[in-house]
Amino acid sequence: MCETSDDARDEESSGRLPGDHQADFSALLEDSVEDLYEHAPCGYLSTLLNGQIAKINTTLLDWLGYERADLVGRRTFSDLLTVGGRLYHETHFAPLLNMQGEISGIALELRTADGSRLPVLVTSTVKTGSDGSPQLIRTTVFDARDRRAYETELLRARQESERERERLKALNTTLQKTLLPPALTNVPGLDVAAYYHIASTDEVGGDFYDLFPLASGTWGFFLGDVCGKGAAAAAVTSLARYTLRAAAVYNPDPASVLANLNTVLNHEFNGDDPRFCTVIHGLLTPDDHGGGFRVTLASGGHPAALLMDADGHADYLPTPGGQLIGVLPTAHIATTTVHLNPGDTVLLHTDGLTEAHSASAGGRYGDEALLEFAQGLAPTTAHDAVAAIRDLLDTFGAGVDDDTAVLALHVPRSTSGEPT
Repeated sequence: MCETSDDARDEESSGRLPGDHQADFSALLEDSVEDLYEHAPCGYLSTLLNGQIAKINTTLLDWLGYERADLVGRRTFSDLLTVGGRLYHETHFAPLLNMQGEISGIALELRTADGSRLPVLVTSTVKTGSDGSPQLIRTTVFDARDRRAYETELLRARQESERERERLKALNTTLQKTLLPPALTNVPGLDVAAYYHIASTDEVGGDFYDLFPLASGTWGFFLGDVCGKGAAAAAVTSLARYTLRAAAVYNPDPASVLANLNTVLNHEFNGDDPRFCTVIHGLLTPDDHGGGFRVTLASGGHPAALLMDADGHADYLPTPGGQLIGVLPTAHIATTTVHLNPGDTVLLHTDGLTEAHSASAGGRYGDEALLEFAQGLAPTTAHDAVAAIRDLLDTFGAGVDDDTAVLALHVPRSTSGEPT
């Protein structure tokens, strides 16, 4: 049976290694401290206050490709820097280190023996004596090649993303233009103006409008808003626009035109991703006897049109109860008829206008605010009304979070009677 001496038991209870093992461990520890300095995963450098290299570890020497005798006592830390690095060291790094006694995480580039560049992160501290006077500068150098490669790749990916975004913007802009008429049809005896406000160039909006000739000296017009944004909404917008024009040629009655559109949308988009829109469609018929135009309006869930008459009054043209187009197999279509006299202007708009955030209104702009705005405009012309709406949208700034389309129709009075 083995016996343990009292001295061994005392050493064991104190946590010390027994006998010769303690001496071996102390020697190993001393070797490990020196080895840790020389072969640490980072570079160590000690310089005199004038920058002359006094000590450098093996790790940094290997990175730079120098022999110790090439640097110690012969070169300064600044000598190891690139031209730009030396300039930064003299104008920023050294003065800050002198004032603060420490500076950390500075990105620099060192020149290696073969002339290549080594990106590094540098931390330096000033070692002081017992009297507080500075004695030397200790510097830790971290290899930043992997980090630089990562940052370069990140920058490349970001630039590619920006280019892709610009390409997408250009595509969206082109697609948006194809969904709107290149120019509004000239209607004798009628002044027409339109405007499309894009809330975001990142996605295609779903607002649309058009004015086009029909048989027997009549004209059709419409303005609508498709639910959603992006390519899916653009597909519905295109389908709605061409369906409305085709249906109006077949039967110009506005209620029948919207009923046709409802059937098409409900048939095409009644699955897992239903699509619908709001539309107001009108038929313009010249009044050969009293002057002006007879306007028949049909609405499928769309905001009511505004009438600003020649006497300076403004009010909505009510089309209550009109249902969204494309939701149900059969939709209720609300209609109204109005006579546009010389000096009158009718304004159609999408809900991006009334749902814009307004600081003055303390929330959404709203129908009442728009009516008050229109009352301040009347009497007005189509171009003046659209210009005023455009300026109004600009005052909302980022508060306009949905595309907005406006279409104005105005019957001019005689030149002497036209408002200025």
